[in-house]
Amino acid sequence: MFPKLSLRKAGCLGAAALLAAACGTAVAGTPTFPAYSDVAPNEKARAIEAPYYGDALFHFFQDRFFTSITTMMASQHFDRVAQHADEAEILRGGMLLSYGLHKEAGEIFAKLIEKGAAPPVRDRAWFYLAKIRYQRGFIAEASDAMSRIEKNLPPALEEDRLLLQANLLMASGDYAGAAALLESVAKDSPIGQYARYNLGVALIKSGDAARGTEMLDAIGLAPAETEEMRSLRDKANVALGFTALQNDRAEDARRTLERVRLTGVHANKALLGFGWAAASLKEPQLALVPWNELATRDPSDAAVLEARIAVPYAYAELGSFGEAAEQYNAALAAYDLETGNIDESIVAIRAGKLLDGLLERNPGEEMGWFWNIRELPEMPHASHLNQVLAGHEFQEAFKNYRDLRFLSQNLKDWEDKLGVFGDMLDNRRRAYAERLPQVRAKVSAVDLDAVGKRRDAVAGEIERAEREQDAAAFANIKDRELIDLLASVQDGIKSLGTDADAERTRQRARLAAGALTWRLAQEYPARVWEAQKDLKIIDSELAQARLHDAAVAQAQRDEPARQEAFAKRIAELAQRIKALIPRVAALSKDQQQEVQELAVAELSRQKDRMVAYSQQARFAVAQMYDRATVPPRKEDDAAK
Repeated sequence: MFPKLSLRKAGCLGAAALLAAACGTAVAGTPTFPAYSDVAPNEKARAIEAPYYGDALFHFFQDRFFTSITTMMASQHFDRVAQHADEAEILRGGMLLSYGLHKEAGEIFAKLIEKGAAPPVRDRAWFYLAKIRYQRGFIAEASDAMSRIEKNLPPALEEDRLLLQANLLMASGDYAGAAALLESVAKDSPIGQYARYNLGVALIKSGDAARGTEMLDAIGLAPAETEEMRSLRDKANVALGFTALQNDRAEDARRTLERVRLTGVHANKALLGFGWAAASLKEPQLALVPWNELATRDPSDAAVLEARIAVPYAYAELGSFGEAAEQYNAALAAYDLETGNIDESIVAIRAGKLLDGLLERNPGEEMGWFWNIRELPEMPHASHLNQVLAGHEFQEAFKNYRDLRFLSQNLKDWEDKLGVFGDMLDNRRRAYAERLPQVRAKVSAVDLDAVGKRRDAVAGEIERAEREQDAAAFANIKDRELIDLLASVQDGIKSLGTDADAERTRQRARLAAGALTWRLAQEYPARVWEAQKDLKIIDSELAQARLHDAAVAQAQRDEPARQEAFAKRIAELAQRIKALIPRVAALSKDQQQEVQELAVAELSRQKDRMVAYSQQARFAVAQMYDRATVPPRKEDDAAK
């Protein structure tokens, strides 16, 4: 079967593919992985219309995945990403899937399908739903989801769809159908090569050894440009070699095992198999060459441990019983030493040194899908950890432990933040209590009703003046001073006589009054317009003042309730966090125990192998001593 990607990785890769398709660019910050890391150049870029969605994407591409999903869920709660509603849901589903929340992710995709999303979104949802069902072992349901995918997947996901379809066919036993489907996958694609490798192994196990061998042999002979492909080629050759050994085809086994590199990760197993192939061909001297090389390598490898007793076996086959006995005794001493070393490693693991050291030497900002172990911790015998850390089960269990540790720290941070929020609320309450009297004093200092009455009086005067065409009603201060001055002059003139000087003074006063009246009449329309404009401004400002007055009154009623609601919310969250902290701590402790027991179980298996090898060595030594001490039988002499 094609090796199942962990749901963390599958979810992230799917989400990354979606984002790449949406943005129209290569996915940055994600591991190179075919069908996910690149987007076809013909995919159209789409602008980010909602800033809050862009904020979530920013955190996503910065590898702050926990911040990304929490930010986006908060934005969804406040309806801030409506322009990208379906895309946001698929991204959220992918991230939930990556954290192992299969049910929640499945519900999201199912809702998108039910509500009749756009065809590209619907096809993605069916694809991810099929992936979830396959990962959970629901083969028939996954096949049904796959059959509903139309032709709207982006090229970045199309190859992955073919591989998932091939996996489903193999899970159903249709190896021929899977082989035919994989023919359309590029043979130089790493995923395609992995799929062919697993298909070849599956064909051999199902009884079709000829086709399986042919497929593996093609991989074993294929040129490989990358280390990943060279390692897969070595793995295929090792699988072919050991299959040939099991079928008593030692020559074929030797021929395929010769292709394996001496420095690759599969070199030890290839050296061991090559030696056994030579031994099967009755060439123990030739078998000693790879076995002696293998026996000098890291004893934490099971192949090296087996080589320790294979070397004396070859010497015994050559008749060098003294050398064989010496080598067996050296192997026993090495096994005893390695057993003691494993016991020390087990003690260190149970003391917490393994997990503490891994976290210390491999820090990470947040919970992350692609967080990997880069540095080994300081342990009594760090080489024992190679087999432990290589296990998928240990890797997933350790990631869960790390995520729990992150959640624990996150909860403690929020507990501290809630304390700060409580202090902020207390400060706000004090500020409110201090400022309320000042605001009330300012509001009461202005009688808006009196201002309104004055406004109405002014409006009435303007209407009267317009109705009576009273230009003097719109006179400004200077004009009124002139009017008053003229009135005073005219009153003074009345007391003058009838001589010529008095008449000239009266004439000048009439002319001045006429000029003023004429000017006021000329400026009357403009002054009416200005008065009406000023009245509108007064109306607007008076309305604003009334709104402000109403807002102050409303705030006096609402603010205490808001403060109480905040206090209640803070108290509820504090209580919830207080309950979650010990729960997460207990889960962390249980997960730590589980991870440590997984590591101990692997080391115990190594220890059991050494016990079995020790027993074989002791039995072989006993057999050689029996040969040396028991006289040969007459039948044996006659045979000689």
